[in-house]
Amino acid sequence: MSRDEMEEKGALDDSGKSILLHLAELRRRFSIAVVAYMIGVMVLINFSEPVFDFISEPLRAALPEGTPLVFLNAPDVFFTYLKIALVLSLFATSPVTLYQFWAFVAPGLYRHEREAFSSYFFGSLGLLLAGGAFAFYIVFPLIFEFFLSFSTENIQAMPAVKEYLSLVLKLLFAFGVSFQIPIVIMLLVRLNIVDAESLADKRRYVIVWAFVFAAILTPPDIISQVLLGVPMLLLYEVGLYLAKMKKRKTEKEIENV
Repeated sequence: MSRDEMEEKGALDDSGKSILLHLAELRRRFSIAVVAYMIGVMVLINFSEPVFDFISEPLRAALPEGTPLVFLNAPDVFFTYLKIALVLSLFATSPVTLYQFWAFVAPGLYRHEREAFSSYFFGSLGLLLAGGAFAFYIVFPLIFEFFLSFSTENIQAMPAVKEYLSLVLKLLFAFGVSFQIPIVIMLLVRLNIVDAESLADKRRYVIVWAFVFAAILTPPDIISQVLLGVPMLLLYEVGLYLAKMKKRKTEKEIENV
């Protein structure tokens, strides 16, 4: 075997060892995150009842005073509380999960890439919380008031806890994800996948698709569809504006160099 072949084989062996080390590190950090999440679920299930009381407040405020929420099958309340604990643990243990993810990827990033990642992450987290708060404090009272307005003396609402939680989680997810639009646009422009001008030219298509997605993600009522579709369009414009501002700033920095 020639010297070049030996060096090439050694490089391949080193590469294989490096991949195995990375996989072992990924498995270790993933295991830590999973264990932390499971511990969070076991702890937080003890707090599911007051959390459900809080998230059911918009519905109970729209119901006639003294109207209870019901469950139709024996396990419904248990699984409702378990689902709450599963979701709560995602947020409660997110610092551990994010630290493990960051510790794995950060060594391979340049300084400016780490700074960009941090800014986009915290921006995304803020928009996620803003979307959830918008849904909970503005959308929920309006749509529950609308749905319950169809009650009569002979037809009274008795909402079930399982179906209510499913609806709430679906809407919180829909609004939280939809509020990520500015971050998505800025990332697409930063990665040179698209440019802000071409996105602006496609505005008329975005208007149509915004309300199509709103109709898919929300209950079949015009109120929630409009309250999701309109913010999506506004956030699209915000994303375009921020992307253009970032582009101008980058161009000025290049000119100054």
